[in-house]
Amino acid sequence: MNAIELARAIPKAELHIHIEGSLEPELIFELAQRNGVRLPYASVEALRAAYAFTDLQSFLDIYYAGASVLLKAQDFHDMAWAYFLRAKADNVIHTELFFDPQTHTARGVPMGTVIEGLSGACKRAEAELGISSALILCFLRHLSEEDAFATLEAALPYREHFIGVGLDSSEMGHPPEKFERVFARCRELGLHLVAHAGEEGPPEYMWQAIDLLKVQRIDHGVAALQDPLLMAELAHTRLPLTVCPLSNLKLCVVNDLRDHPLKQMLDAGLCVTINSDDPAYFGGYMNANFEQTTQALALSRDDVIALAGNSFEASFISAERRAECRAALSRAAAD
Repeated sequence: MNAIELARAIPKAELHIHIEGSLEPELIFELAQRNGVRLPYASVEALRAAYAFTDLQSFLDIYYAGASVLLKAQDFHDMAWAYFLRAKADNVIHTELFFDPQTHTARGVPMGTVIEGLSGACKRAEAELGISSALILCFLRHLSEEDAFATLEAALPYREHFIGVGLDSSEMGHPPEKFERVFARCRELGLHLVAHAGEEGPPEYMWQAIDLLKVQRIDHGVAALQDPLLMAELAHTRLPLTVCPLSNLKLCVVNDLRDHPLKQMLDAGLCVTINSDDPAYFGGYMNANFEQTTQALALSRDDVIALAGNSFEASFISAERRAECRAALSRAAAD
């Protein structure tokens, strides 16, 4: 089995997936029809043709438009279930899903509707597909700290359904320090902490995420190569980076996948993982990211195994579940 075949076959965890970003055009139209929502696109093909992003903001504009069809708990369940089926096909055995409640509550959708729909799909995925999962509530960084605090308070009655908080949306001009007090409160509540940093933003944003927000993982983090001290710190601490190669290509963070820094980061001893980010918009779920990155960067079998192993190391799972996942990886790698 060569490296690409191995990448396809081995079990893996996905730690950077925005569940709203898995909403395929076909399901967007199906939900729009079900809920009587008018879309500014005449057809599935017209919507997919609009996926010509030049940067993060041009993507976010259409991402929020797509989310407008999500109104009922069943909609959120159906969206997550469609993702879980694709995850199963790609041999994802554990996943930690980001969700953006502010995208929905701003449209009048209750917090409980969002969380209950997603949580129901997570339970079903474990029972029917054998995929363990968890939810991570993300704050939209282009909104205010006050809005983030209000969102946290609205979510606390559903605390049992999510394990952590994250920070996403437009990075430039919205440094992590803007949310230092919110993350301090979340830390007091015992929530896991992650944040997007170093995608389009500078290494300084990654330092802020580490020093001020005290995150346990950084989402993206490809800007780390610009700062040798940061690279050394990340290698020493093994603070995980959830890297999204096809996303970086689609949003022009890199111009060619062969120029992606993931191999350099891996060789430098960083705990990097491969993830799909917003796969409906960026042209690939987990195996597409693994396969295309493996081919473009000429990754070895050992590299592929290390990336999958890193995904379990970086997961917020129990020691028992981590041991199960690593054993499954070892069996698959030996075949």
